[in-house]
Amino acid sequence: MMRKIVFILALFQFTGLSLMAQQAYVFRDGLISGPCHQYGRTALFTDQLAGLICEGQLKTPINGAASFTDDKGKAGTWQPVKADDDGSFAGRAINNGYLYVSYNSPKAQTAILNIAGHQMVYVNGTPHAGDMYRYGWMYVPVALHKGINDFYIRTGRSYGRMGIKAQLMFPEKPVYISTADSTLPFVVSNKNNSELWGAVVIINTTSLPLKNLQLQATVAGKTLTTTLPDIAAQTTRKVGFKMDASAFKDGNCSLTLLNAKTTIDHKTITLKPVSDTLHYSNTFISEIDGSVQYYSVSPQSNPDGKAPALFLSVHGAEVQAINQASAYRYKDWGVLVAPTNRRPRGFNWEDWGRLDALEVLDIATKKFQPNPERIYLTGHSMGGHGTWYLGATFPGKWAAIAPCSGYPTLMGYGSADGLIPDSPHNNTEKVLLRASNPSNTFKLATNYKAAGVYILHGDSDKVVSVDYARQMKQVLAGFHADYSYYEYPGGEHWYGDQCVDWGPLFQFFKWHTIPADSSISMVDFTTANPAISSAYHWAHILQQQHALEYSRLQLFRHNNTITGTTTNVQTLAFDVKDLPVGTTTSIVLDGRPALSYTRKAEDTSIYLHNGAAWTQGAAPLSTEKGIARNGTFKEAFNHRMVFVYSTGGQPAENEWSLNKARYDAETWYYRGNGAVDIIADKDFDATKYPDRSVIIYGNASTNKAWKQLLQNSPVQVTRGKVTVGTQEYTGNRFAAYFIWPRADSKVASVAVIGGSGLPGMRAADANQYFAGGSGFPDYMIFSTDLLKGDMNAVKTAGFYNNEWKLDDAESIKN
Repeated sequence: MMRKIVFILALFQFTGLSLMAQQAYVFRDGLISGPCHQYGRTALFTDQLAGLICEGQLKTPINGAASFTDDKGKAGTWQPVKADDDGSFAGRAINNGYLYVSYNSPKAQTAILNIAGHQMVYVNGTPHAGDMYRYGWMYVPVALHKGINDFYIRTGRSYGRMGIKAQLMFPEKPVYISTADSTLPFVVSNKNNSELWGAVVIINTTSLPLKNLQLQATVAGKTLTTTLPDIAAQTTRKVGFKMDASAFKDGNCSLTLLNAKTTIDHKTITLKPVSDTLHYSNTFISEIDGSVQYYSVSPQSNPDGKAPALFLSVHGAEVQAINQASAYRYKDWGVLVAPTNRRPRGFNWEDWGRLDALEVLDIATKKFQPNPERIYLTGHSMGGHGTWYLGATFPGKWAAIAPCSGYPTLMGYGSADGLIPDSPHNNTEKVLLRASNPSNTFKLATNYKAAGVYILHGDSDKVVSVDYARQMKQVLAGFHADYSYYEYPGGEHWYGDQCVDWGPLFQFFKWHTIPADSSISMVDFTTANPAISSAYHWAHILQQQHALEYSRLQLFRHNNTITGTTTNVQTLAFDVKDLPVGTTTSIVLDGRPALSYTRKAEDTSIYLHNGAAWTQGAAPLSTEKGIARNGTFKEAFNHRMVFVYSTGGQPAENEWSLNKARYDAETWYYRGNGAVDIIADKDFDATKYPDRSVIIYGNASTNKAWKQLLQNSPVQVTRGKVTVGTQEYTGNRFAAYFIWPRADSKVASVAVIGGSGLPGMRAADANQYFAGGSGFPDYMIFSTDLLKGDMNAVKTAGFYNNEWKLDDAESIKN
């Protein structure tokens, strides 16, 4: 295979890497084979090459050698492929397969791998995150051994046209700052700029973790120093830093990376000053993971001292929040705020995109003190979906919503690209579809009755068909009395700023306000997960009878009576603070005998429990499932989670554990602009990480933190065995994903990613749980046969009951 060494200065052609003079090796020859895998927004996946890695059976490919079989059973072969003049591997062959390239290293060393346009890559069997959207700023430290090093680059369906570019870099400095993916605030006039947050990436190519590094930021002669979190060996981490820009007028911020007082690296970043009357961006520290995120603002024009309206606008795919905000003209009656979804694509406004939107809504509410009756939601394209989704999920938060050129569901739009259909064909699909129920806006559609709805769509849209708008119009017509619909004649997907900044839309908003809780006499509220959405005005669903099945309240309050029906509700609460003390209310639910309640002065809520009859009782215990912690597996990736890898196993097991933690951290950084602590089990002390979720890699035989956190879990994984209640699965080929509540916290959880041996651990490498809207149950045990497309490889999966106990009625077994 032809190899070529090229030397570059400052900027490489397709990476935008800002480094000093360095070597770079560009991959130009390879072998391609596929399709052989299918991933998506599901817990199920197939990957023939990953299956061979799991079983230790992957052979170095040669031209013409047998490779994989397609979905029709036809055998494929490895075929040669060459990069074009700009270094791109492209063509029809780059289609849901793998591109194999290699590098002959003269010595054992760490290099920086930069690939654009791929889903992920195995480097000598170790997984690393991909750059599927071709941003170009993913610089991943990889360990090379002396001699031939193998790279298996996973390709996607559309990347053949776009091409894949790959190179290895050999930087002069073992530790350095990368500014290619910075998160920075605007310096806004007439605001307090003395302690602003920014973020840059630190790349550690050494074999040791970096501790107590400092980042010194100097702006207009004023310096602030930030002590950085630990940066694990051979990883990148995006780190936050403080800067004092109170004297800034125009120019740069100087960054100096220090170890004690020794300078490691120095970079300069450009800050943008802006008037407080113009569009701008602010940064903040996210409670999801402690990282620096940003939101953008279209400020109110000519404030009159009255509380403004607040418009939350969620952007489309590949749209930065500042560009979203800048599409709007300034409104004299309100301020517009645009969150990021954590990235321009992020999570489709689901999962952590949803949490980001709520974080920014909370920040904006505190910052701008809007009229609480005038909170509005809108968005375009993917943000149109976000509007449909957030509008259905959080009824009562919005006076009106306005989806523009949006699709209602991920699966209906075709971006699910997974293995599970709209309706289940078997019990395994049924459980996994149930885990995705919070994403199904059609099942939550009656929640739209809580607000006015304005639908705007171009009638010539070829990206998101106007048929989606017409579909939702038909859905609303069946029950909604307050919606408006407009198709823009000749409008394509983007027909100018009026796609979002549409006068009649904002006029519709003006006509709508959020009613006071005390004025709400009728409640019709549906949720699939009370920990995501639990309340509509004065009625709260606190616990379900069956986890993640749809729960619904249909209630009517009149003349000191509450009557109605419930579906899949175990525990509910009613706010009673608006009732006069001494008032007696008769409550009749589901046609059962009436329950009488008399308001006491100290009562703010009453709690009702569903048994043989509805009875008044206490609030659910914090140790039970509820609105603070309800599962599923993905719920643990929150509350400033910590990744804990093993050191107590065999060398190969420990190596897998650390590599998998790095892979997940890389993927979290790429998808969620995030950062996470990666620590060894021997260094983990639960008292040092209070109320933080923990991700355990490995099993009870390998990870020393297991006993602290998981000794009471009904799911146990050891070397050679997985136990789920009384069921045992023996052998080394079983993988496990499961969640368990952290006993010393009311909010944090523990998630396990591991297996009963190296094959099972490697089968757990897939991390499509970071895909927005992907559904994972509370626990799932599967064998390596899943990678071959065998759905029966899912041995058991399901949901704990409200006491976090196993329940046969809530699970499947194969």
